[in-house]
Amino acid sequence: MLDTNAFDLRSYISRNPQSIAVWIALAALITFGLLRYDNFGGAYNISSFLNYNSMFIIISVGMSFVIMTGGIDLSVGSVAAFTSVVAAYMSPYGIEIALPIAVLAGMLFGGLNAFFIIALRIPPFIATLATMLGAKGGALVISGADTIAVDWGSNFTKMGMEKVFNILPWSIVVVGIIVVGLWFLLEKTSLGRTVLAIGGSEDASTLMGLKVNRTKAFVYLLSGGCAGLAGVILASGFGAGQPLEGIGWELSAIAAVVVGGTLLTGGLGSVPATVAGALLLGLVFNILNFENGLGTISISAYWQMVIRGGFLFAVILFQARVMSRNKRKGRVA
Repeated sequence: MLDTNAFDLRSYISRNPQSIAVWIALAALITFGLLRYDNFGGAYNISSFLNYNSMFIIISVGMSFVIMTGGIDLSVGSVAAFTSVVAAYMSPYGIEIALPIAVLAGMLFGGLNAFFIIALRIPPFIATLATMLGAKGGALVISGADTIAVDWGSNFTKMGMEKVFNILPWSIVVVGIIVVGLWFLLEKTSLGRTVLAIGGSEDASTLMGLKVNRTKAFVYLLSGGCAGLAGVILASGFGAGQPLEGIGWELSAIAAVVVGGTLLTGGLGSVPATVAGALLLGLVFNILNFENGLGTISISAYWQMVIRGGFLFAVILFQARVMSRNKRKGRVA
């Protein structure tokens, strides 16, 4: 049953106070970049930034649904690598064939995760760790541990390299449409409410007669499908399937979800804030690269990761203070 109430920004903020910090941090970084760097707001930087980070946005949103139920999916990075190889092999048939096949391959791993967790009652951490290793090994086996070049004669590279009306990359347009659909699903449908209810209390959700197992299967299939789409974008954008990519992507996705205010214990989350969290992570690296380009300082990739970690800690700390203040005011149960 659909919730036909119109979207109310004030109501959204009151229901998701934990997400305020990520929006403030994102706005602050964008403002800083625009004021400090000449080409920060240029079309090339914006297009490149959105194109590259579209992979992390879609993986993070898929991960957020899993975490909202109180689960976890450690396999998304390896699944993206696996599906990038699958997509590269399917590229001679065009994006219209390679895309659905790669997404279905990702959903296959999501289905395995759901089976292990629901039917065999294996903890999500262990189940998805197993599929992570399986997907990584599978990617190396079918590729011979080498990159697989795509067919440049087909339209496969359109998603990763071309733009809609020469403005926005196809990748971010496709991801944006999916994100809007998932936001609507979470906020306006009974399935979305069930996702949050399971994270709040799975036992209580079962007693209420909610379709717990079906919903949990849905979120793992969704996460696998999102990883599959990320694999297509990866292969299309880089011109090759990348079996060695995806290392640490699951940690980046989890970080984006947490920074966006989704509770790791489940029951509370926001799709827009998760997107903001993924953009925030990417923006930190983008700004550090611009800073290196000025020549005033030289920050290695290792120190960039240290700085990024410190920045994320500051955002999470601010987020915790916001939550604590709202609890004292009685706005959060």
